[in-house]
Amino acid sequence: MTRDCHMVWDDCLRTLKKSVNPQAFKTWFEPIRPVQLEQDVLTIQVPNKFFYEWLEENYVEILKKSIRQELGERGRLQYHIPDQSNTGLNKPLLPKTSTPQPRPGNSKPSAENDNEPVPGYFDAENIKNPFIIPGIRRVKVDPQLNTSYTFDNFIEGDCNRLARNAGLAIAKKPGGTAFNPLVVFGEVGLGKTHLAQAIGNEIVKNFENKVVLYVSAEKFTNQIIQAIKNNSVNDFVNFYQMLDVLIIDDIQFLSAKLKTQEIFFHIFNQLHQNGRQIILTSDRAPKDLEGIEDRLISRFKWGLSADLLAPDLETRMAILDSKIGDEGMAIPKDVLEFICYNIKNNIRELEGVMISLLAQATLIRRDIDLDLAKEVIRNFVTTINKEITVEFIQQLVAEHFNVSVDKLHHETRKRNVVIARQLSMYLAKKMTNKSLKTIGENFGGRDHSTVIYSCKAVQDMMDTDMIFKDTVAELEKKIKMSLND
Repeated sequence: MTRDCHMVWDDCLRTLKKSVNPQAFKTWFEPIRPVQLEQDVLTIQVPNKFFYEWLEENYVEILKKSIRQELGERGRLQYHIPDQSNTGLNKPLLPKTSTPQPRPGNSKPSAENDNEPVPGYFDAENIKNPFIIPGIRRVKVDPQLNTSYTFDNFIEGDCNRLARNAGLAIAKKPGGTAFNPLVVFGEVGLGKTHLAQAIGNEIVKNFENKVVLYVSAEKFTNQIIQAIKNNSVNDFVNFYQMLDVLIIDDIQFLSAKLKTQEIFFHIFNQLHQNGRQIILTSDRAPKDLEGIEDRLISRFKWGLSADLLAPDLETRMAILDSKIGDEGMAIPKDVLEFICYNIKNNIRELEGVMISLLAQATLIRRDIDLDLAKEVIRNFVTTINKEITVEFIQQLVAEHFNVSVDKLHHETRKRNVVIARQLSMYLAKKMTNKSLKTIGENFGGRDHSTVIYSCKAVQDMMDTDMIFKDTVAELEKKIKMSLND
């Protein structure tokens, strides 16, 4: 009897059920649907990219075992992620053969039988490469880049436009622009590493003969220490001086390391004189670096120093929307705005909120809504616990309409006061958990019917007056944003 994809997957599930606890099986394996069986390849559909990555990280070995048990040693599994034609469609789990396959971006092809010079390769007999295992005649330098850091997912805004555009210019002509060195500086979590590596990845893509290397200042220092111990400083310097593009992250960590600075000074001079590209990142501007020799500081200023500022609200929303889209998930606009109002200064925290939100939604199968977002954000900021009160809304609206809060409590027919009172009631009903009766009591003892009438009046004005509608939206934003002030 010929088995189809459903029969094979059902058999796999019986094996998997014996290897994982019931809750994990229900969460991670029951939602999977078999799609196709073609020879030794079983394709299964998973809900989203986050789901796929979790399986790969936590259950890859038992999946291998179950697939090979059903399809033989050549059996492999592919993932299908709905509506993700550009990010993860049909991800292979097992290679077709038993030969280990290198991961993209980390391959180290050898040319042991090729005695001709190969662009982008170093002869290990003449120049020691601290990033490879000795013994291979000629190996390509691994750029040590994270291939997920690209210009495509580095969202441009006023906060980073100069640095991003300079990076693009360098990527088109490394070493051939006035931006050499490029020093990208800014606070933690604003994307310095992302931008630096995006430049490196773009150069690798466009110039296969260019030797690109990314290294943290800490790793660079540790390599120097090891080279000193092994009496191989000359080999170390020779290796770095042969690079076409050198990217050093967190240059401030060279502070007070005089020997490291001396060696880096010579490497910097040789690279710069030969028209090679140097890219540095720092948590502060070159002029503010402490414990760095003046001769290095002056060289850092030769090119362009570009700062990354905290992203504005629109840029934060674009960043989060992009990252959510990459994960194959949708997020309501009010949730997106709520997160971005509360996470203001750190893109890394935005990513953390997104990951937590996806994990919560996937693990406990909850819809992504405002309540779930509030639960998640409490782990990142404390001010989210501040409650929006009727009094606070009254104060904000009264300030906007230039009236006193007391006038909202008393009878008056002045139009601006009436509108301010009605709008305060509308916002109180929408943005607090207070009852209509309680809201009315906060406006001079009015009853719930007055609150209902006021809310309807505001809604009618919003439907017919776009300027008033924009005013309401702006006040809502101010209320939410004031939670973190």
